[in-house]
Amino acid sequence: MRVLVLHSELGPEPPADEKDTLVAARAVAEALGRLGHEASLAAFPRDGKTLDGVLARARADVVFNLVESVDGRSEQTPLAPRLLAARGVAFTGADAAAMAVTNDKLLTKRRLREAGIATPDWSEPPCWHGLREGTWIVKSAVEDASFFLDDASVVTGADVVARHAASCIREHGGRWFAEEFVDGREFNVSLLEEPSGPEVLPMPEMVFEDWPAGRPRIVGYAAKWDETSFESRKTVRRFGVERNEPALAARLRELSVRTWELFGLSGYARIDFRIDSRGEPVVLEVNTNPAIAPDAGIVAAAAQAGLNYEDLVARIVGAAAAR
Repeated sequence: MRVLVLHSELGPEPPADEKDTLVAARAVAEALGRLGHEASLAAFPRDGKTLDGVLARARADVVFNLVESVDGRSEQTPLAPRLLAARGVAFTGADAAAMAVTNDKLLTKRRLREAGIATPDWSEPPCWHGLREGTWIVKSAVEDASFFLDDASVVTGADVVARHAASCIREHGGRWFAEEFVDGREFNVSLLEEPSGPEVLPMPEMVFEDWPAGRPRIVGYAAKWDETSFESRKTVRRFGVERNEPALAARLRELSVRTWELFGLSGYARIDFRIDSRGEPVVLEVNTNPAIAPDAGIVAAAAQAGLNYEDLVARIVGAAAAR
């Protein structure tokens, strides 16, 4: 097939998370070539007329959609699948509706709660309804890739929460909220679309090795994007929950499939969990089209399932072409 790998358009000095999109695009294109497909790369143009020209030149059978931001904003990402769908183009990953809902963390949490799927309590400005004393983590409501998430994001006390969120809004803009901090084990569950339903890949726990006492256990921006940092070196994926804790694994698998179905996900996705004080998994975030560079979590999970990088890319493209 002819496959167009469509990625975010990068500015002159993009941050590490945006650079990763281009790394992934090149890796996917190379894998497609090894699979015998004809691959081309292009940056996503936000206007339809320019996109029409890109599509005409590529003459693609399928678009591998790796657009993670538009004009540097994650909340605009659904524009890519929306424009592709309007043109009848087959593309990988989630559709615009699923992406729009899951990109909004507050809307995601409301949908989860309505469906009876546990997610930590939350509160948002300006009213801060339900905000109580305790420990909270302050997050962007619409940006992904652990946007400005670090130790300072974990705060204690209602007044401190409100002040920190206000500071984030002043410095970075956008919408911010506070989520009850669940200081438990963390699992990242990746899923792949299959005709019979989603396949749940082996589920890694993110282990915080040699972590200083009293330091918040979070996978922040440095852990994800600065390979030289302490956080990156000491947050380690550890597989084996299916073998060592089958009951917990079964619960994680059940909730992952329910979440996939609730949001109408497709292609591939990652769902992040924490284990609460009762031993129950709670959903933190739902990630459509998660990172797929060779060092990404879904790639590691696929390898545990016996799928190499080419196999993973082939499965994702195949699911898009078959729709």
